[in-house]
Amino acid sequence: MSTPLPTDDPLARERSHLAESRAALRAMREDVESLDIKDVTANWVNAEVLARQMEERIKALADLSDTPLFFGRLDYLHAPGAEQAEGAEGECFYIGRRHVHDHDGDPMVIDWRAPVSQPFYRASKKDPMDVGLRRRFGYTRGDITAYEDEHLSDPAEAARTSKLLQQEIERPRVGPMRDIVATIQPEQDEIVRSGLGGTVCVQGGPGTGKTAVGLHRVAYLLYAHRERLARTGTLVIGPNRSFLHYIEQVLPALGELSVQQATVDDLVAKSAEVRGTDEAPAAVLKGDARMAQVLRRAVYSHVTMPTEPVMVVRGSRRWRVPAYEIEEIVRELLDRGIRYGAAREALPQRIAHAVLVQMERSGEAPDDRVQDAVARNSAVKAAVKAIWPPIDPAKLVLRLLTDAEFLAAHAEGILDEDEQKTILWSKPVRSVKSAKWSAADAVLIDETTDIVERTHSLGHVVLDEAQDLSPMQYRAVGRRCSTGSATVLGDLAQGTTPWATRSWDEALAHLGKSDGVIEELTAGFRVPTDVITYASRLLPHIAPGLTPVASVRENPGFFDLRETSGTGEVVAACEELLRHEGSTGLIAADARVPELAEALTAAGIPYLAPGEETTAETRLTLVPASLAKGLEYDYVVLDEPQAVVDGEPDERTGLRRLYVALTRAVSGLIVTHSAPLPAALAG
Repeated sequence: MSTPLPTDDPLARERSHLAESRAALRAMREDVESLDIKDVTANWVNAEVLARQMEERIKALADLSDTPLFFGRLDYLHAPGAEQAEGAEGECFYIGRRHVHDHDGDPMVIDWRAPVSQPFYRASKKDPMDVGLRRRFGYTRGDITAYEDEHLSDPAEAARTSKLLQQEIERPRVGPMRDIVATIQPEQDEIVRSGLGGTVCVQGGPGTGKTAVGLHRVAYLLYAHRERLARTGTLVIGPNRSFLHYIEQVLPALGELSVQQATVDDLVAKSAEVRGTDEAPAAVLKGDARMAQVLRRAVYSHVTMPTEPVMVVRGSRRWRVPAYEIEEIVRELLDRGIRYGAAREALPQRIAHAVLVQMERSGEAPDDRVQDAVARNSAVKAAVKAIWPPIDPAKLVLRLLTDAEFLAAHAEGILDEDEQKTILWSKPVRSVKSAKWSAADAVLIDETTDIVERTHSLGHVVLDEAQDLSPMQYRAVGRRCSTGSATVLGDLAQGTTPWATRSWDEALAHLGKSDGVIEELTAGFRVPTDVITYASRLLPHIAPGLTPVASVRENPGFFDLRETSGTGEVVAACEELLRHEGSTGLIAADARVPELAEALTAAGIPYLAPGEETTAETRLTLVPASLAKGLEYDYVVLDEPQAVVDGEPDERTGLRRLYVALTRAVSGLIVTHSAPLPAALAG
């Protein structure tokens, strides 16, 4: 809590509070660094855990010199939570990325996630939420250089658009993705602060901030449910390593260091080493949810009903469990629907229990130790191995993909003959290790592994660029949050795989979250009006019925369409855009990247690969169209739109890839082409 500052020189006073807050944060960090933990732990394990926790705490208390410690201020008319009696004194709060307190424990900066901070994002002239003044700060390299006030409870002051907010939204992008904590809009804030218990699916077109909203939701949930999520874990899933590198600094900037990041391929990497690829038809079928039924049938086909009794010898006595009784046990385990491995572990105990019942009837008084001994009896173990044998998931999938008869037996009524032929491997494979598994195969093995034994579930998972996942990939992600919740982020118009999601309801069903809430973001904060208007010409062809993004930026941006005669003019367009502040991306069909790389090198223009961080000396990134998704640049040169379309297996997927490439620019776009443009862009 702070009291309102005197107004004789407001900017100087605010700078003074910033300096004092930085000093307080430094003191908080020094307090942790000075703690002596030598004699406070019982053993070396506890000492290691505590040392690691302290190390993470010290990192979380770092003061990022170029990042504002606070970005806004709220002056309440009354103390929050107090009776709003006439004459009651209000309070002033500084809103920032993390909590900072002075040596007495009084807050100097309030975490943006705290309930008292919420009006900074949601208060308006219509609903001031008891806020008299909302002040936004303008920064230059970490120093306050401007401020802007809104007197929300003053009827004489008209509602207006914040210039500082607009400038922050339109500020040039250099380096990796940054947080949007200072610019979160009311509709975004509702999603960010939605509860941990429910799954939220966010449909958002280019530039609507869906990725940032998802990351900020993780940060909010870690604030509101830290103890629970520290126990269960959180995970952010992105489409590729370049994308994860691009977003990896957002959560640390908000003080959150414990969130794991991975791709779907990373999740299933333990299943198999991916060394092969599938043709599109095979990949589509392997990603079809029907494969889960085929796999389940194949797994449980290994269970066979007993035909012989089990004879257990203990001392001078023999105990006989008849075949029909064992069959009843097996059928009961099958009917319960528990995992194959768990049922296999339960079977010897159930048989042993049947033996104990006979012992008790004969007058003996066996205990649990006797039951465990019977369960380990060689006759019982032999029976279990015959009835419910162990399964190697990779070997089972290999057999399905190489043994036509085995596949036909378990795909009957699920896949037709042509579909079975599509996924069968043409050449025999000696072993699991020599198999050239594809990414889709690894997902099948992961599914099989889960049928055998339960996959560990996390507390919350964020799934970004979700529109590109197959049903089987959704199931793989869903297993990782089966007892938790998820934030699903994507844009149906940007689906660029042959198996791309057709509807979010369908996607949520595959994820195991049919009760998830679907939200739509349609206000574009990143892509300029002229650019998104041009790109939206493709929507009727790639996602009919989807609401076009409406840019809320005051700057219409720069857009130019140029017919060229060679790579020289493409390079010239890059040189032109590099004269502006910020980053530039040259996006091209994958097949054209080597030629353009050669042209840039010949012209003496240094360039980066996607995911590499821009510097003052190198601000151009050469981006294959297949890796452009999720990335953004201040300025973009898009080379040969038709080549981007032709690089995909079908026109619809190609047009979706083109839509992605067209919407990566934050400030300006130049489209260069020597070949005719796709007909869908005409108009």
